[in-house]
Amino acid sequence: MKIPRLQYVIAALLFLATMLNYLDRVALGVVSVEIRKDFSLTDRDYGHIVALFLVAYAIMYAGSGFLIDRWGTKRGFAVFIAGWSIAQTLHALAVGKWSLAACRFGLGLFEPGNWPAAAKAVSEWFPPARRALGIGIFNAGSSLGGALAPPLVGYLTLQSSWRGAFVLTGLAGFVWLIIWLILYDPPHRNRWITSGEYGELKDHVRPPEETTGARPNWRSIVSQRGCWVLICARFFTDPVSYFILFWLPAYLRAERGFDLAMVSQYAWVPFIFGDIGYLTGGWLSGRLMDRGWPMAKARKTLLLLGASIMPLGILAPMVPSGEAAIAVMCIMAMGHSLWISNLLTIPTDLFKANETGLATGFTGMGGAIGGAIANLFTGNLVANAGYAPIFWIAGLMHPLSLLIVYRLLPDREFAQLAEGTPRSAETTR
Repeated sequence: MKIPRLQYVIAALLFLATMLNYLDRVALGVVSVEIRKDFSLTDRDYGHIVALFLVAYAIMYAGSGFLIDRWGTKRGFAVFIAGWSIAQTLHALAVGKWSLAACRFGLGLFEPGNWPAAAKAVSEWFPPARRALGIGIFNAGSSLGGALAPPLVGYLTLQSSWRGAFVLTGLAGFVWLIIWLILYDPPHRNRWITSGEYGELKDHVRPPEETTGARPNWRSIVSQRGCWVLICARFFTDPVSYFILFWLPAYLRAERGFDLAMVSQYAWVPFIFGDIGYLTGGWLSGRLMDRGWPMAKARKTLLLLGASIMPLGILAPMVPSGEAAIAVMCIMAMGHSLWISNLLTIPTDLFKANETGLATGFTGMGGAIGGAIANLFTGNLVANAGYAPIFWIAGLMHPLSLLIVYRLLPDREFAQLAEGTPRSAETTR
């Protein structure tokens, strides 16, 4: 049996994995008020728990990229999703701040593997002009996971308890794992791919022998301009997405008078706009390249578009109603997703095939470190000054990072490869 357009079936699997990844991490924010009451936690305690998740996330992001490059996409992804699903389920056994923090730390150790594994899968299945679309597709899962979390976790909590919600969301990962192990292999070895589709892909994607097994030189990767510029860009901008993920439900309940039912009803909406941004950003970047735009110009144009939207987030605490605040959050979510769908694609443009996972891991580590530091301060800042300063900071980080990218990552960094030519071809010359 052959599966038509298997390339997009694989993209759908990556989308679902990313959806589960975000569903699992956002679940805590949805029921944070209930957990705080049960465990007598303060805003500072909650900030510490979130920060520990991000510390683990930062520690393992680069490590996960290395492991994905060594193990290969199929086995590496399987290990990481199994690990984070177990950690999510164990949240149900937490009895206080530190046991809950331990579960979050475990979740943070395994969840970052999703991104280097998915990026590597995209490089194995999508040619250069379509990679931003592939990355946009799987990143759209993060927004859908964030959108599903408030109604789904809220419903499960209202029907049973927050402990039951963690168990059920954790078990969903094992269903995905079974499907992944059955369906995934690179085109070179995949038994489900049609001969026609393989003929279209074989000369334009990275063969598995070039993407797996060779030991990448991490010192060489970190020393390259593209890596540390992207680390800086994500250090400043990833905390914005973590704020929306972990603090939006708490903000709506503390500042806008929402209860759990209202959070379940409304807090998912910004994530839908994030989905639109991910798909639009990925599609439009490829469309510009199809029309003859250089790769660097296409990627940077979408970064500019996303960054120009973000300052509108400053208005969120100023608008008169909770619904208007959510509308502002929708704009922020779309701007960030336009930005990140292309920023996450750049490592696949700049690095060799066997370096993609580790390069993605290092850049993501920068974002996680920024998120951990930001969340340590967010709890204190909210306790002492409210949410308004947070929105000011969130609104300005993307324009700042855009200046870093434009100033320190010139187009010639992209021009080191023949644009539109697969990296695999370059490495075999």
